[in-house]
Amino acid sequence: MELQLQFVQNVKHCFNELGKKWLDELPNIIKYCEEKWSLQIQKPYTLSINYAAPAKLLNGKEVVVKLCLPGDEFLGELEALQLLQKRGIVRLIDADTERGVMVLEKITPGHALADMNEDEDACLIAARVFRTLITRVPTITKISTTKDREKKLREIFSEHRNGIGPITKDTLEKALKLFHYLNKTTKESWLLHGDFHPYNILLCKDGSWKAIDPKGLIGEAEYDLIQYLLNKLPEEGAYDVMRKRVDIFTHELQLDKKRLLLWGYCHAVLATSWTVDGDNYSRSFYQGIMIFEKLYEESFGIKK
Repeated sequence: MELQLQFVQNVKHCFNELGKKWLDELPNIIKYCEEKWSLQIQKPYTLSINYAAPAKLLNGKEVVVKLCLPGDEFLGELEALQLLQKRGIVRLIDADTERGVMVLEKITPGHALADMNEDEDACLIAARVFRTLITRVPTITKISTTKDREKKLREIFSEHRNGIGPITKDTLEKALKLFHYLNKTTKESWLLHGDFHPYNILLCKDGSWKAIDPKGLIGEAEYDLIQYLLNKLPEEGAYDVMRKRVDIFTHELQLDKKRLLLWGYCHAVLATSWTVDGDNYSRSFYQGIMIFEKLYEESFGIKK
């Protein structure tokens, strides 16, 4: 079974030995899915760290099969998907928690919002989808929080006291202080998508849009927009694009601009850290650190 090279590298980078074992087991998991649900799995989509592919049932109906490394992250995603059902998100048909499998509705035509040329129009659509998604935090849940994100960055700093990749020690310390300040001063938390960006918003045949691939996160609404802000930035003019996106989201969703920019700085540092692999890292996420800092200074006239 030939797997996409970037997918294999991503899984090994994120999950180490567990990831290698899971990749070796994928052909058997795929065979299991085909037998259990009487379907035929087709050529996969472009993959990141999960295996996702369209599939056909015996009656000809199309679905999507998503295979994840079993564990807490998968269970959190599954719980988020279940809790967000009927809130502008892809429909879950069935799941197998032991093997990390989800069978989902296939959204057609399924064009990603990232394919839209007009960035401002895309932001307005994203704001409408976002407004339908977020909901109250359940009384009992295992979904991770923004405090857990702070903890992850603290662990990274503990292992990389002099900085990681292009991120300096001072930048890590600053992001940690801001993470702590923002978590400590959070007044209202929500159940969030957790990975809300234009590649995870798809067009339905009735003209509406649905979100896919929620990771699940509990925190302030402002935090959930950061990944969108960091995605699909142009090589030139990224600052102006980011500034316009921030203005649209804060206006349409009545968000706190100051906290949005501070969360942006924190998450951009964390997201960049996650991508560091030797000399390689996400240039887009890294430039986001500086853009959020500059936007904050421009908007409020002070350094934080």
